[in-house]
Amino acid sequence: MIQRGTHRTTVSAVCGMVFFIACSTMRAAPETADVLVSAVMQGGQPISARCDSEGIIHVACDSPDGPKYLRSVDGGRTFEAPLDLVDQGSRQPGLEFNVWDLAVGRGGIVHVALGTNAWKLKLPKEEWGFFYTRLKPGETSFSRLQNINHKPSEGFSLAVDKKGNVAACWLADKLYVNVSHDDGASFGPAVEIDRSFNPCNCCTTSSTYAVDGRLAIFYREETNDERDMFLALWNDERGEVARTKVSRSSWKTDSCPMTYYSVCATPDGFVAAWPTKGRIRFARLDRAGQVLPPGEVTTPGQCGIRTGLVVLSDDRGNTLVAWKKDGKLAWQLYDKTGGPAGDAGSALSSGNGAAGVVTKDGRFVLFR
Repeated sequence: MIQRGTHRTTVSAVCGMVFFIACSTMRAAPETADVLVSAVMQGGQPISARCDSEGIIHVACDSPDGPKYLRSVDGGRTFEAPLDLVDQGSRQPGLEFNVWDLAVGRGGIVHVALGTNAWKLKLPKEEWGFFYTRLKPGETSFSRLQNINHKPSEGFSLAVDKKGNVAACWLADKLYVNVSHDDGASFGPAVEIDRSFNPCNCCTTSSTYAVDGRLAIFYREETNDERDMFLALWNDERGEVARTKVSRSSWKTDSCPMTYYSVCATPDGFVAAWPTKGRIRFARLDRAGQVLPPGEVTTPGQCGIRTGLVVLSDDRGNTLVAWKKDGKLAWQLYDKTGGPAGDAGSALSSGNGAAGVVTKDGRFVLFR
């Protein structure tokens, strides 16, 4: 076990590119795993990451050369050469793509959500939406981009299950989902989850499939300028929707706070993290989305406008909350009672993204 305060650094060259790993403040907490911090790609900004059932780590990054995908087969210590997420046929002068989310589905298929700056270029409005690509095992390049919704939108997230369902969630004044039942080969028409939902349009969505098969979407409301956080649970087959309020601290403001947040599924329900008035909170939820004891926990974290935030949970009930602000990736580990496990850690990191995974052996890994 690596004790508190120890540090190590390893440097390796892969396919002519330098990838390095900075393992900083790797702490041992009661019944908990270490926190490993890895630099994925020189010049890259990690946005989203997942660890699959085989222990392979998948990371999607923004970079000056466009969005990239990388994978690690050794727990995040080294990464293979990056792949482009955008095919040549989808590129055009001045058009920039950026990563919103990544998910790994049935059979190890990698699914990625992308947005563009098409609005800046005054391209047709049908190009202002949700773009999607996937990588099937054994393939060496991502598929040609699909335009999922053909309309101005944002707040893109992806959720996948073991049955081949892929949910593409997004905002356009309301909360919508396009669902694929064939591992992302095709998507059905947009479905508005519930007409009574009034999402904060310049924030985002975070989504996951629950253990009971329902799609869980974490989002911020703006009704009456009260910016509360809700978890919506949707049964696609039955067309049933349930919703629970997660945040307990009130936030009333007449302008969109432009914040990001995160939810992940656990065997017993969910863990969610979000900012309220600039301070980051988290809570554990049961399978119905109800907040469990000790309730809403305020972390030492603070957010900026559209700065990354990720929450992770291991199989022992430990929670890692990580956030990005002012050129630093910072984090705090919590034990199963909701108490802090050691001090908060931080590492220099460019960009606004925050990404991390729980490895197959139970270790928390963050990417900078």
